[in-house]
Amino acid sequence: MDMMQIAVIGIVATILIAVIKVYRPEIAIQISIVTGIIIFLLILNKISSVIQLLSEYSEKAGIDISYIKILFKIIGIAYITEFGAEICKDAGENSIASKVELAGKVTIIILAVPIITALLDLIIDIMP
Repeated sequence: MDMMQIAVIGIVATILIAVIKVYRPEIAIQISIVTGIIIFLLILNKISSVIQLLSEYSEKAGIDISYIKILFKIIGIAYITEFGAEICKDAGENSIASKVELAGKVTIIILAVPIITALLDLIIDIMP
């Protein structure tokens, strides 16, 4: 699925939502959620090939694969958090959206601790 098809799906969904929102706003939100999920599923294959490529290069470079896995989890959490927050904003729930964003940020910080400690250990070892 190339970008043109994804753009068409987004445009069609937007037009459909604009028409339906007047009469049934609850269905408009559902269409928005389903469209977002469909687009995410369509790009999932491209994401997985990038992850595989980066994993191969990290092995060649001798980088501990656990750090790469953590980075992939952080990227995934960032995208999921953004998706969830945008759905909340579309539904008019800005307060909940900010809580979803806060939870994502805290989760990312927690996941980043092993990378930060490894970096600090490296700096300490380099220092005379």
